[in-house]
Amino acid sequence: MRGKIIGKCMKIIKESNLNYSEEKLEEIQYGLEAIYILITKTIIIFGIAFLLGVAKPLFIFLLIYNIIRMPSFGLHASKSWICLVSSFVIFMVSMYLSLTVNFSLYIRIAIGIYCIIRVYQNAPADTHKRPIINQKRRDTYKFISTIISIVFVFLTIFIQDMFLRNAFIGALCVQTAMISPLVYKLFNVPYDNYKAYIINNGLN
Repeated sequence: MRGKIIGKCMKIIKESNLNYSEEKLEEIQYGLEAIYILITKTIIIFGIAFLLGVAKPLFIFLLIYNIIRMPSFGLHASKSWICLVSSFVIFMVSMYLSLTVNFSLYIRIAIGIYCIIRVYQNAPADTHKRPIINQKRRDTYKFISTIISIVFVFLTIFIQDMFLRNAFIGALCVQTAMISPLVYKLFNVPYDNYKAYIINNGLN
């Protein structure tokens, strides 16, 4: 199904934009695949969450998570079914813990400090299909990611609502893992892809 839909879209794009290079078309196809996976994954996960009666807290958790995800990027599974299963497990478990476990202030601060350090060290984490080769962009993403991480930690300290304060620190923990070299290795996905791109294209 995915191949047919994306194939038809790419055919229309190619016929309408004859001047597009192969590299440009590859970027567009990658973007279409990401959108397709995002839509189908979202429908399935929220469908199950709705049946379980936790669609609202899951939506809030994912909204918070994507704030830190956008500038720091992170792991993309090599296969769509792996992405679906891992996303479902990670987000449902994280959301459930945020709803049910009252983490102490000291634990939240300790975890938050660790996450800030790791985000500063590892963000942004790119993929082999979309390496972030521009150093200025990388520095900008790192700065924004670190600032957001700091804000999240302050929010988890001062917010009184248990779920919300847990959601901020939980989302930060998930994203810290998603940009970790160890997690990339566990999923057998290449890390520091911009370095390989620079070397392979003679840009160093």
